[in-house]
Amino acid sequence: MKYLNKFASVFCAAALGMLALTSCEGGDLYEIDAPDWISAKADSIKNANQGGEEELVGMMEDVYTIGATDYSTGWWAQFSKYYQIPENQVWHGQFNLNINPDATNTYKNFAMIISNDEDRGAANYKEYGAIRFDHQPSGNSEWGDYIDRSFVESTLTFETDTDNGVEKLGGKVTVTVDRTDGGLKVTITNGTVTKTYKQTATLENLNADASNGTIRVFFVPEGSYINWLATNIEPIGGCTSAEDKAPLSMEVKGAPRKVLLGTTIEEAFANLAATVQFETGVSKDVTVAELTLQAVPDMATVGKKTLVVVYNKTYKGEGAAAPIIATVEFEIVDKMFTCLGAADNTSPWWSEHSQAVKVAPKETLVTTFTNYTSGANNWNNFCIVLNSADGATEYGVLRADNWGWGTGWAGEELASKCTPSGPQADWGTWLKAMDGAKVTVCVTNNGDGTADVRSFMLGTDGNEYKQEYIGLNTVTNPDDFYFHLTIDNCHLEFDDVLGQEDNSSAWWSEHSPYIKVPVGQTVTRRFLNYTSGANNWNNFCTVLTNADGSVEYGVLRADNWGWGTGWAGEELASKCTPSGPQADWGVWLAAMDEATVTVSVTNNGDGTADVKSVMVGNNGITYTQNYIGLNTVTDPENLYFHFTIDGCHLVFE
Repeated sequence: MKYLNKFASVFCAAALGMLALTSCEGGDLYEIDAPDWISAKADSIKNANQGGEEELVGMMEDVYTIGATDYSTGWWAQFSKYYQIPENQVWHGQFNLNINPDATNTYKNFAMIISNDEDRGAANYKEYGAIRFDHQPSGNSEWGDYIDRSFVESTLTFETDTDNGVEKLGGKVTVTVDRTDGGLKVTITNGTVTKTYKQTATLENLNADASNGTIRVFFVPEGSYINWLATNIEPIGGCTSAEDKAPLSMEVKGAPRKVLLGTTIEEAFANLAATVQFETGVSKDVTVAELTLQAVPDMATVGKKTLVVVYNKTYKGEGAAAPIIATVEFEIVDKMFTCLGAADNTSPWWSEHSQAVKVAPKETLVTTFTNYTSGANNWNNFCIVLNSADGATEYGVLRADNWGWGTGWAGEELASKCTPSGPQADWGTWLKAMDGAKVTVCVTNNGDGTADVRSFMLGTDGNEYKQEYIGLNTVTNPDDFYFHLTIDNCHLEFDDVLGQEDNSSAWWSEHSPYIKVPVGQTVTRRFLNYTSGANNWNNFCTVLTNADGSVEYGVLRADNWGWGTGWAGEELASKCTPSGPQADWGVWLAAMDEATVTVSVTNNGDGTADVKSVMVGNNGITYTQNYIGLNTVTDPENLYFHFTIDGCHLVFE
């Protein structure tokens, strides 16, 4: 990674409008590493000189790259162009396949997907199947309803996907798809390894238009990248010239929204990357090592900042005539959380309120936070407010120190309904322990005009303090029951975060605490969902289980997919009833970054459960996802749920 040292004049202009910067050839403002393209070109020449290569005629140059050059591309993340192959035609494609030298799995190469003549995601899109370059008869190296694995042969066979030798698949690869006899013959070779698929039976036409016999192929790398070279049939969108290309714009990815004070720019943006658009419509992914970064105005103070990102290379890695610039807004904070009340505990009584959330009949809302107090008085701590939607009726105002009021209640009357536990008789000890106490509040609307409120406070002294108000009986309208928090010379920090804030946490790497769902009840949690945006599944995941996690009743992803005892993904997906424009997955995925999510789990008591997720995207659109009647809850008295993550993080409200 390089950093700009001479920013005084340049980035003042950037901050005021990002005026175009001219190149500084010969200076040190934009340093350029020795281009990786030189090595890549040398490899291409070496690979092109492999002995015994068939000379193909009618080839057109088609020069572009798919897959991140740091080998980080996951499955089904990047795609080649579409290459259409009519009936009775032969198609040849050539490219350099770059295998990660540290790859430990044989499938870290590429797959060729064979489909009908439709775009991915189109209503009539259908696949014949996929053929990967590696060959593993006991594994998943070919698949699809129209692919017969008995027709596959290879000069290199792997017994398992951890066998040595995946590097033998690299180099200049020629792919041939031959449809001249009505069947389907595929040859993939790099001169060292050759894999073939020979189907002589007539290939079924999967196109909606029976008169169109054209098929398509496209390529998907995984943990590798492909430098395309040539094709004998022009792809959809046309061929890409081999001439060098100037950068036009870029999209920055992987920048955290918040950075802790004292974090260096190297640490804060270590996972930064960008997709650069070049002339002629070509793009490629670049790593942070190829970018120049500067925080405006600085990284040393708390507040809103602008990250200025500069890229100054051509498509082939030469020095560009003019750099391109992108900016990202972020914030330097002294603590990594959202906050209710001033951090110095100076906010007076009733001066700040959290968002009011409806608690429906038979529903329990769970929220967690850290309580900080000025320590002046017992009441300088969190306060729970129960009221109607318009706030005109206060069903109850419940302080942390076992006191409160509300419609028909004075302090002593409400205090008499409180059942505390833990050593709260020693108020001095309790008050001191509340400065940094971890608090969980559960608010239950019983649906019969009563409410229960339970607060669990884990003090800094290690003691657990418990406060229960059971059967608060002045809820005049159970369908109009809301809950929020307020403060008095204290502040609350919603610092319950699941996953790394740069969205780097891997699948199943972190889990929230388990929450029990009693028979006949609904339990709800709210949180902000942040996503890496790489894939639809890089969002929250709700897990239904028993108390010890030994039985998974259901694992439900945010993108309408899942699994569990007795269910595969498609079966569980068929039980999902989503609403909102989720058909446009790209818009939905972008909206899920900082989406407000409410997940409610209902234990029906008959061996079934309902899970309802309401996602308010950053675009203001509400998406809902309902799984009704999940019928594998073998023990209704032992139903719990929790959350896990995959390339995302959750901040609980």
